[in-house]
Amino acid sequence: MEKYDLLPDLLEGNHNHVEGLPQGYFDDVQEDQHPNLVSVCCSDSRIPQVEMWDIDEPGRVFTPSNIGNLVWEVDEKDRVVDSGILYPIHHTGTSAVAVVGHTGCGAVTAAYRVATGGERPSPRGVRNHVEMLVPMIEEALESEEVDADADEATVINQLVEYNVDYQAQFLHESDDIPEDVTVYGFVYDFQGVYGEENGRVYLVNLDGETDPEKIAEEVPEEFEVAVSSLLY
Repeated sequence: MEKYDLLPDLLEGNHNHVEGLPQGYFDDVQEDQHPNLVSVCCSDSRIPQVEMWDIDEPGRVFTPSNIGNLVWEVDEKDRVVDSGILYPIHHTGTSAVAVVGHTGCGAVTAAYRVATGGERPSPRGVRNHVEMLVPMIEEALESEEVDADADEATVINQLVEYNVDYQAQFLHESDDIPEDVTVYGFVYDFQGVYGEENGRVYLVNLDGETDPEKIAEEVPEEFEVAVSSLLY
């Protein structure tokens, strides 16, 4: 592929995007934004960050993303809540955070392999980010929740859920997240790990609660299929 071969496709795609926008599409968000959800997703290209919620209008979802759906950044060696989460909560009135991992996560896989003696990934930026996950992965492998002796795919998906729980709990316990902000932890399943319906999100953590039976008590009956766990 030549250096700029992709450019015509990008411009044509944007042209089609513009042509397809209904009149007044941005009218309500010209001056400010008030998204009701911060959705922290893994930046994997297979995960439709907004479409998974069936939202087709601007200003509804704030979408910070990174490999491994980490919710913190490091400030002078201290973990602090990521700015992409804090900004909408403190400056746009957003009242809910969804931490969204996904089955077969590459970042979790890389951290697992480092934790079990494999090579550290490159380049440096990727390595540094993955290694922020490694202590959590090591903790998980020593816990009773994860079956460290299972096949790698099973372990990875258990670790994906463990990671979502860990990130959600970090937010739930942070002084920077107001008590009236709801924290959800989801796993997006596009590989049929939790069930047969690819693309469904599974609620695995609700404000720190991880017991599926207790979570199900808060979920409308018609959506209880979306409450599941590989760990509990």
